[in-house]
Amino acid sequence: MRSPELLPDPAVLCRDVSKHFYLYSHRTTSLREWFIRTALRRPTTVRRAEFSLRGFNLRVGRGEAVALIGPNGGGKSTALRLIAGIYTPTSGTVETSGRIAAVIELGAGFNTDLTGAENLDLYGAIMGLSRAQLTKRFREIVEFAGIGEFIDMPVKYYSSGMVARLAFSVAVNVQPDILLLDEVLAVGDQSFQEKCLDRLRAYRSKGCTMVVVSHNADIVREFCSRAVWLDGGETLMEGEVNAVLDAYLAGTR
Repeated sequence: MRSPELLPDPAVLCRDVSKHFYLYSHRTTSLREWFIRTALRRPTTVRRAEFSLRGFNLRVGRGEAVALIGPNGGGKSTALRLIAGIYTPTSGTVETSGRIAAVIELGAGFNTDLTGAENLDLYGAIMGLSRAQLTKRFREIVEFAGIGEFIDMPVKYYSSGMVARLAFSVAVNVQPDILLLDEVLAVGDQSFQEKCLDRLRAYRSKGCTMVVVSHNADIVREFCSRAVWLDGGETLMEGEVNAVLDAYLAGTR
């Protein structure tokens, strides 16, 4: 195996990344309370840091698919949000190379007061697509989503399944360099899930990069060559996907 110094530039590189959130047991909410607590020399805010991720390291090569597995609350979704740039790390660095499409929370980023079509325009602009590029892909996105005339209605009137269709369709049809998925296939009917899987297979066949969070072992084994097991915000194991999955599943039975 080549040393890390000789490996090509990765698509995703996380170095000693930690992220903590504050849990508040008291927050001063009025000027009167602030004066009283200050006079009594009591803290105006009482909080403690809760780490969601600690010392996280990850290198994803171009064209590689890596799964983040582990129990709920283990830090998987936090890691994905850090890679997507939704969160900033408390410490450490996150570097990515290329256009990122993230389906981390279905419908996240959609403005519910805008129509589906208007949200597509907004998303395309954020992704750096030109008007011509978006126009070229617009019909394919709408047809894949299968929401018909609802594309011209405000998203707030969509069902959760319609939001799922549109969110996934946008992500896979803007041709990203890096695709981030968080349990996206847990939503939607069986036929839509199969259509999503077929599109992901086509995406992978082109050698595109993926980071996947999923509790579905079959999906992880099919699409990913490597896995990282996170628990309690720390990495317990990293390596070949079947070895890591087998160890994780053996420990949860």
